This record gives sequence, structure tokens and C-alpha cells, in this order.
Amino acid sequence: MRSQVSVSALNRGPGKTAAKPAVKTTTADKLLLAAGELMIEHNSIEVSLSEIAQRSGVNSALVKYHFGNKDGLLLALLARDAATEMTHLDYLLAQPITPSAKLRLHIAGIIKAYHQFPYMNRLIHYLLHESSTEAADEVSKFFVGPLLDFQRRLLAEGVAAGEFRQVDPVLFYTSVIGASDHLFYSRHAMMRAAGVGPVTDDVCRQYIAHMEALILGGMIVAPDQRAAPTGGHEI
Repeated sequence: MRSQVSVSALNRGPGKTAAKPAVKTTTADKLLLAAGELMIEHNSIEVSLSEIAQRSGVNSALVKYHFGNKDGLLLALLARDAATEMTHLDYLLAQPITPSAKLRLHIAGIIKAYHQFPYMNRLIHYLLHESSTEAADEVSKFFVGPLLDFQRRLLAEGVAAGEFRQVDPVLFYTSVIGASDHLFYSRHAMMRAAGVGPVTDDVCRQYIAHMEALILGGMIVAPDQRAAPTGGHEI
């Protein structure tokens, strides 16, 4: 795969600065940009190579050159979109702040990523369940696995500090990711049924505050009920 958006870019550790992008937009970048724009406009990941080629001004035959096939393009698009959030997980976990503060930042980061790329969860589901085994393995390797592991470690840290009650990491992942996606996926239906408007930056901020209150409200142990921190825990 010759894409300029490499999955390996997701493995850069915190503090390592990515190489500055070239001034000239590459052909691969144009294809990825067009694919993402079309998915947002259509509120669907069902976009054709001809649509992507027309929007990007690039011959659709170059998809094979840069990405192998359409699924390769979609995998590279997900890698590009998830890169920022995924590379900050270890950095966030290492910060000298409370587990509750880390969790608030994590929730905000996930929702902001979905606000910027509202098709992300549908793209993940497609690559995991309807694409090739190789694509599914890649998504699990650079997105689902690291995100689940981060959340498991953060939840364990919060329990050890006496801040969180015990929460199943898989159920937590499902709740946070599902809620983040649904705001954007269901917005068109809500616009018709309830007369609400599009997801603006202000709506995104309101939703972050709502989800922080909802999730932490169900997880936080009241200060007068907290046991003393264990003084050490395995994360």
C-alpha cells in the first residue's frame, strides 16, 4: 500500500512530532479528503470510486496504485482520522491529574473526533465485519485494541484511587463509542422528528458536558464513601 497516510503513523509515541506535511497535497491525500467529505455530505459511507475521483480530480485508477482497492482507501481514511486521538492515549494516562480529569478529557476527545469525522464508527463496523480479514485485523490492531486497553487501564486506575466504582471495560467502551456516534448518525432523523438543528460546535460542547455528567455521574464514588487509595495497582 503506497498511501501517504500510513497506519504505522499511529504508533508514534507521545512527544514525538510527526514530520511536517509537504506543501503540495499528494494524490493520496486528495482521494482521502474527497472520500471523507462525501461521507459527511451523504451521511453514509456508501460512496463510489467514481464520486471520489470526480470530487478529488484524480483518476479512479490511482486508487489501486495508492491503496490497493477501495477497502484499502477506507482503511487509510480511518487511520488518518483516528491518528490524533490514538497517539494521545498513553500521554493522557501518564499525566499527573486525577483519573476523573483524565476521563473527562478522554470523553471530550472522542466526541470531538466524531464531530470532525461523523462517519467514523460506521467505517469501523464496515472494516471489521464486511471487509477483508486483513482489514479487520488492522482496525483491531490500531484502533479497537489500543482504545479498549487504554480505557481498561484508566478504569483500573480510577478504582485503585477510590474514585470509580467497578465498571466493565467492554460495556464502558460500548457506551462511550456508541453514544458518541449516535449523536451524529441519528441527527437527520432528529431534525425531522424533533425539529433540532445540525450538530454545531455549540451542540458538540453541550453534548460533551452532557456525556461527562451522565457517565461520571454513574461511576464516581461519593467522597464520603471512598476507601483509602491502595497505594499501587496494576494497569
